Amino acid sequence: MMDTGAELCFPQLFNNSCKKPTPAQSNAMFFYIVISSISLLTATLNLLVIISISHFRQLHSPTNLLILSLAVSDLLVGVLLMPVKIFFTEACWFLGELMCALYYVAVFTITSSSVGNMVLISIDRYLAICDPLRYTTRVTLGRTRICVCLCWICSVLYNSLILKDFLRQPYSQNSCYGECIVVLSYITGAVDFVFTFIGPITVIIFLYMRVFALAVSQAQAVRYHITGVTLQHSVRVTAKKSEIKAARTLGIVIVAFLICFCPYYCNSLTSQVILLNASSAAFVMFWFYFNSCVNPIIYALFYPWFRKSVKLIVTLKILQPDSCEANMLERVTACCLK
Repeated sequence: MMDTGAELCFPQLFNNSCKKPTPAQSNAMFFYIVISSISLLTATLNLLVIISISHFRQLHSPTNLLILSLAVSDLLVGVLLMPVKIFFTEACWFLGELMCALYYVAVFTITSSSVGNMVLISIDRYLAICDPLRYTTRVTLGRTRICVCLCWICSVLYNSLILKDFLRQPYSQNSCYGECIVVLSYITGAVDFVFTFIGPITVIIFLYMRVFALAVSQAQAVRYHITGVTLQHSVRVTAKKSEIKAARTLGIVIVAFLICFCPYYCNSLTSQVILLNASSAAFVMFWFYFNSCVNPIIYALFYPWFRKSVKLIVTLKILQPDSCEANMLERVTACCLK
């Protein structure tokens, strides 16, 4: 029986309405402040990445196009998913059935496209490092654009299929009005776990191990002064800092991916439910979203071209005529294409 003394989300519905949550405590308020700061930082960092790569022609490379696509998905997490989660974690859902469905479609599509972009970046780095002689002919801007478009299209189609039952009747799984939840069956959750976690992380780890093996071989070749030896695909043994940096970056990607995604998928497999009014589920989701804040740090802040372009953006020098030309970033030409 509903507690008649409790304040309801929709008083006119009486027993069919959810209770309004109790006022936030000090620790909850601290949690909101931290999450709001992370949301702002996520949006800011990814926006800087998007402006940098879009504005400066020097940065128009296949690798940076993939980073741009990743930054777009991560920006959407910062400006859309995180704020909605902040305002409705401890509040009633007043936006209606349609917005509830659209919200979860956005959640699943944006996060899966982010994972897809990470896989594409790891493939790009693998080809650039392990098969550099054919990289420029195999990886072009046109083909990269196609891959990016396919990544987003597949994300939409895949998640529409995963959520097809939920999209037919978004409110069928709610216990009361004022709630917005999505419940996946065990089979659907297991399939999603394989396609959006196990599969991508397996590909990334495999490619990273190949890159790491090449880096080790090069280090040994230099240590023993081996010259004139060729590796697989006719790649000469040369110890390049960019290759070691790529190996290290991919390793950080794997660690960040696991740390941010494991809690969400472990919770998803055990409960198969995501609640907007559950504090524990909210923390798991925000930890899941936090990967979008880490990504621009991993893929951009490690590179000199990003620091240079941010300086030009902050000082408003990008508003000058011909600011997109090469002379604005001439000192980091070599870096921007790595």
